[in-house]
Amino acid sequence: MINLMSHNTLPKLIITGLAVAIFATNAPVHAKSDYVKNYKQLDTLPLNVNAVTAAEGVVIPWAIESLANGDLLISERSGTLFLLPKNTTKLTKVSGLPDIDANGQGGLLDLSLHTDSKQNQWLYFSYSSSEGKGSGSNTALMRAKLNSDHTQLSDQQLLYKGEHNSTKGQHYGSRIVFDNEGYVYFSIGDRGSRDINPQDVTRDGGKIYRLHEDGSIPSDNPFVKQKDAKHAAWSYGHRNPQGMWFNNQNNILWSHEHGPRGGDELYIIKKGANYGWPLVSYGVNYSGTKFTDLKEKDGMQSPALHWTPSIAPSDMLYVTSDKYPKLKGKLLLASMKFAFISALELSKGKVVKQYKILDGIGRVRSLAQGSDGFIYLGIDGQGIKRLEPET
Repeated sequence: MINLMSHNTLPKLIITGLAVAIFATNAPVHAKSDYVKNYKQLDTLPLNVNAVTAAEGVVIPWAIESLANGDLLISERSGTLFLLPKNTTKLTKVSGLPDIDANGQGGLLDLSLHTDSKQNQWLYFSYSSSEGKGSGSNTALMRAKLNSDHTQLSDQQLLYKGEHNSTKGQHYGSRIVFDNEGYVYFSIGDRGSRDINPQDVTRDGGKIYRLHEDGSIPSDNPFVKQKDAKHAAWSYGHRNPQGMWFNNQNNILWSHEHGPRGGDELYIIKKGANYGWPLVSYGVNYSGTKFTDLKEKDGMQSPALHWTPSIAPSDMLYVTSDKYPKLKGKLLLASMKFAFISALELSKGKVVKQYKILDGIGRVRSLAQGSDGFIYLGIDGQGIKRLEPET
């Protein structure tokens, strides 16, 4: 049981020097941040919930996708797609996946049902693929149809595959979201080529992309008139975006990404915008040395929120369920490094408050709200947990 009625804090050594910056996202891109100097100053939002095991046997549950009938689809990064039928704890393997190059941070990644999946059965998923020129792999986006009992995929359609395969095992991204108009957005990390890919719009990597649902490129994408550019790119200058959420109420696309040693960042994603990596950053090299002296620069977007040192953010979930009155209307993201979940309060496109919840829950990799209204957590090494409010 996780009973969070008291103010839990991180160990002193972790807290020391931890800062969280919150400032208006509609301010100039070079605006100064308003720091919260001590992570203890963040309020703990009291919850009274039980974390009940929904399924075991998934080592790295990259994504959880809820089906309308209460079943769950779960991606295991090593390359397996699982079905968890409602009211059971038994996982069933789903067949019909493409070849997946599971290595390092690559493998089977995000899952997203089409917004009209009841009619068309399309499941979208991202994964590391070795197709194309060069050794190694890069991130791909595919869709396939899910059969009636949810155990088989068919009609595979490769919608996008990043070029410039790499044998590096880091920074594949990747999350997938749809907007109100049927466009699909997905991310590819810089693939470990910090000084090559993110700032070059002619190369894949370090980008967020926007496509029509069939994989065709929208004519109003920002770089379609630039001959050698990646016409699918929507924004650039990213390091490793692994969380995205589209706010249907105000048509704002949110994304967060991993920084190096420090500088995990939350952004509002804008058409054609440059998010600065690696020219600006709140972080340093893992060795502790600097790679830039700039935290902000004219023409580059500043984060709505950043965490230094890094918390290693994972998936994002906007809570709409009535089962959690204190969480409803808040945006959740998890700290894999420090084993807690951050609950963000948003107002008019700004982060106005951050709470810490579920301190010590584990290395949460994925978040989902089921059709049953429960929140599900995919926790590395633990499988799938369901948060059940105590009555």
